[in-house]
Amino acid sequence: MATTGPGNGQALSGLQIQGGAAIVAPVSQFQNGIPPNALIVLPIQKMTDEMKEKLEQGPLACTREQMWEMLGFNGPAVQVQDDQGRPLMIGLEDLLSGLDKHFVDKPEDLNRGRIYAQELMKYERFQRAEQVLAKVVAKGGTGEDWLALGICQLQQDKQDKAESTLKGAQNLLKTSPYPSLHLAKLNKKKGDAAAERQHVDKALEIDPELVDSWAYLFTHIKETSTEEAAIAELQKLAIEKKNARPLVALQAFYGAKEETRDQALEYGKKALELNGDDVLALLALSALHGQKNDLDAVVKLLQPHEAKMTRDVRLANNYFEALFQSRQIDKVTKLLNALAGSQNPQVKEFAMQRAKGVKQFIDAQQRELAKLANQKPS
Repeated sequence: MATTGPGNGQALSGLQIQGGAAIVAPVSQFQNGIPPNALIVLPIQKMTDEMKEKLEQGPLACTREQMWEMLGFNGPAVQVQDDQGRPLMIGLEDLLSGLDKHFVDKPEDLNRGRIYAQELMKYERFQRAEQVLAKVVAKGGTGEDWLALGICQLQQDKQDKAESTLKGAQNLLKTSPYPSLHLAKLNKKKGDAAAERQHVDKALEIDPELVDSWAYLFTHIKETSTEEAAIAELQKLAIEKKNARPLVALQAFYGAKEETRDQALEYGKKALELNGDDVLALLALSALHGQKNDLDAVVKLLQPHEAKMTRDVRLANNYFEALFQSRQIDKVTKLLNALAGSQNPQVKEFAMQRAKGVKQFIDAQQRELAKLANQKPS
């Protein structure tokens, strides 16, 4: 395959790499993303004597951690944003040390501590996160800070401390089910099934719409009794409370495996029979149809709910993907035009980005048609 090199300033976007072809060019040349099957070659920033010796012996295999080290990263590379919102890669250890210094320099700025603790928890550095959050809480932290501190203590099996902290979070966050859910997890570790159920019920009383709580209840009954008893209990509660969410939780559990996906479909349909306007139930069932590659079913399910899509980007995405993958371009265009007028910033941005992608697809199709039309018969 012959290509035009980057020296003449032409972009290399849209290339289809096949066979043994190779292109060596800066990543910035690929304006529309890296082509499929591309081989990315990066210079080694940290060449050690040990590495030189290994390279002299022939081809070298290395772990992911060793790869990041060779490329000059201090720890695995993670993506962050600079002060202008542009993505950049930085070594994890450098990120955490920078956040640490940022907080130490101005410990009275609790938001600095919260951001630092959030990243520590994200990468499972719970001991250090506990230390940071303890300082935030001591300086007048919110209920969310108490909750995060309790989670860190629970992750380290500091059960007495975690219980005290989570109860404090529960008192401060009276409208949040999460302290109760984490207290349920704590009592599970203690082996107190009765207290575990009590806290799950409390979480459901606070927010009966939270699928996480219903999923926890299902698992709790399944482990303390039987799977059949858990299914029966959630179905009974769904009917009694006229709440689709217990059935959405069942659908999520059984939809995770291909062999039980038909069972999950039935729960999804029952959920919408209870509440046909439940957005989460619509999302869950449409995603399940998508997993089965039944695009017609996704379109049929979501088409009556186009008005909701101007307020919920998740519904818009599922419907758009089904229409686009089934090449219903007229309906795609109509949908994106409607979404572009949304007052929801996420939906509006979604419509703009997808419209660009659709235009590129149509332009590519037109170029292919023109190319075929211009080909002379052999």
